[in-house]
Amino acid sequence: MKKKLAILRNDPWLEPYSEAIEGRHQDVINTLNHITKDCGGSLTAFANAYQYYGLHRDKEGNWMFRELAPNATCIWLVGTFSDWKRDSQFKLHPADNGVWEAKIPGDLIKDGDLYKIYVKWDNGEGERIPAYATRVVQDEDTKIFSAQVYDPAKPYKFKIKNFTSDVEPLLIYECHICMAQEDEGVGSYEDFRKKILPRIAEDGYNAIQIMAVQEHPYYGSFGYHVSSFYAPSSRFGTPDELKHLIDDAHKLGIAVIMDIVHSHAVKNEVEGLGRLDGSGNLYFYGDHRREHPAWDSLVFDYGKTETLHFLLSNCKYWLEEYKFDGFRFDGVTSMIYYDHGLGKSFSSYGDYYDGGQDINAIIYLSLANLLIHQVNSKAITIAEEMSGMPGLAAKFDDGGIGFDYRMAMGIPDYWIKMIKEKKDEDWHPTSIFWELTNRRADEKTISYCESHDQALVGDKTIIFRLIDKEMYWHMAVDDKNGVVERGMALHKMIRLVTLATINGGYLNFMGNEFGHPEWIDFPREGNGWSYKYARRQWDLVDRDDLKYKFLNRFDNAMISLVAEKYGFERLPVEKLWEKDDDQVLAFGRGDLIFVFNWSPVKSFADYGFLAPAGEYEVVLDSDNPAFGGFGNIDDTVHHFTMPDPLYEPSGKGWLKLYLPSRTAQVLRLVKKSKSTAKSRVTKK
Repeated sequence: MKKKLAILRNDPWLEPYSEAIEGRHQDVINTLNHITKDCGGSLTAFANAYQYYGLHRDKEGNWMFRELAPNATCIWLVGTFSDWKRDSQFKLHPADNGVWEAKIPGDLIKDGDLYKIYVKWDNGEGERIPAYATRVVQDEDTKIFSAQVYDPAKPYKFKIKNFTSDVEPLLIYECHICMAQEDEGVGSYEDFRKKILPRIAEDGYNAIQIMAVQEHPYYGSFGYHVSSFYAPSSRFGTPDELKHLIDDAHKLGIAVIMDIVHSHAVKNEVEGLGRLDGSGNLYFYGDHRREHPAWDSLVFDYGKTETLHFLLSNCKYWLEEYKFDGFRFDGVTSMIYYDHGLGKSFSSYGDYYDGGQDINAIIYLSLANLLIHQVNSKAITIAEEMSGMPGLAAKFDDGGIGFDYRMAMGIPDYWIKMIKEKKDEDWHPTSIFWELTNRRADEKTISYCESHDQALVGDKTIIFRLIDKEMYWHMAVDDKNGVVERGMALHKMIRLVTLATINGGYLNFMGNEFGHPEWIDFPREGNGWSYKYARRQWDLVDRDDLKYKFLNRFDNAMISLVAEKYGFERLPVEKLWEKDDDQVLAFGRGDLIFVFNWSPVKSFADYGFLAPAGEYEVVLDSDNPAFGGFGNIDDTVHHFTMPDPLYEPSGKGWLKLYLPSRTAQVLRLVKKSKSTAKSRVTKK
């Protein structure tokens, strides 16, 4: 008898859709067998397209160039080496299955040469950037993009050979290389490596998630309209400088996750893949599904072997060539539904299995996860997915799609809604706790208060939404302002309760740890091509006379508290107390108790709730003056639970605390009650 998949055993509500779930699982296996039949069944061997296509030196020192272009009738390699003319010695010849190739003497092409392919097809011709180009640069004067030969005499060699990204809990610092600098302009890999990496390490994060790595023609796209999938953006520096950055991150114990975009591609035809060989469907749909209705981009046809070969090889390329430790896959919702999930509520399980799923995309994502973990068993994969499709972050063998984590995208939306629509008196602990802990038991999530999405132009960072214009005038240390004090108190509480309830990992966007003001806006016509908001104002947190340092200290303290407890995210979250009338929430994890008083006006003396009996010490207090608080809690006092005969068999007693308004505190159990210890001894 065939064994039922684990996700069906774990969730009886999925039983009506078992045929669809088992069917897609078998489809992945069938596709895997099909694409690897000529590779000895090896998925890692199949994903070697980047070693075959593109420009490479062979063992004799000659250049070998190949491109897949089945619709082409003639192709030349053109560049600075041919004065951009179609020279016969750089002409490609057709091979099997739509492949074009040329063998070129090694002395004819040198490091730094610019090049493209010139393609002819029936009724058309034009220059194109090769699909597998590993470096693409833009001319400062003409703004034209070209591929560039990158063949340094002394290529960078990684110093850290066997870094492992086995970190628990995963604490991610999301960042953008170019906008990480303080000056108005474009930052570099080197600037980031020297100036920002040390900050991240000091802040206690154990992973960075880098945005906009893959080359993109339009800087203002935030890196999400990719043109050259195998080329790290040359705006930031050279490929070797990116490798040096990753190597230094590993030296600091920081895993490096790439924000990879396989959900769509830029429509630009000269720079992108859209009509590489004159056809529109080499890697993309050729019908009405070709263009994304909301993103002004092209949609991959994941049912084509050519597309699977291109994208799976892309995953392996970044892991092998640059030593990335994993990927955050962008736009997964858009990939797995034919309608891209636009305008759909996903209010019941039936919405996930109504025939609107792009099974080919699901197959691709499953294969990508299998491949990534075959290349690096400790690799990290994260899905940016908002529909909540069951099994997305469950193991493939269990019937899932295989991601390690899914983004908890409802949490930042919840916080924005609370801040914008609810009075402080209506912040109910029952609602907060439910939102932060409502997730599938068999899938890990990345919790976060805000990412780059929340801070983009048209919105605001959490701190700016709380304090707004008062930030410009009242952030001095000696300035007393009620709006600022409220905003800082809630900023600390929001971040702590979100971190404290994780079941996988936590993410912070760079600068938000110290309450970065305003928003993000990349240079564009609408803002006069200004870099004013496409940067990070590190001077704010570095200044002793401003309050940003308090928020940063608190972020450091809470990150440190969680990071020192390996496997913190796997500890059960035990709700100890919630009372909406008082706006008080308390829950335990391991030997820690987290207590929040959300009330804007009520402080409580000797506020009691049941907790594991014993002696407690305060290990974190949001009201501490070191964090910009008022110092109303005496952190030196140890707290002892009071016994209650009614609850003694359960090992609990009454813990009574002073809870000032708008504060959070964390207590650690330092000594269990003797009576509790005795009551838990099992007789043999």
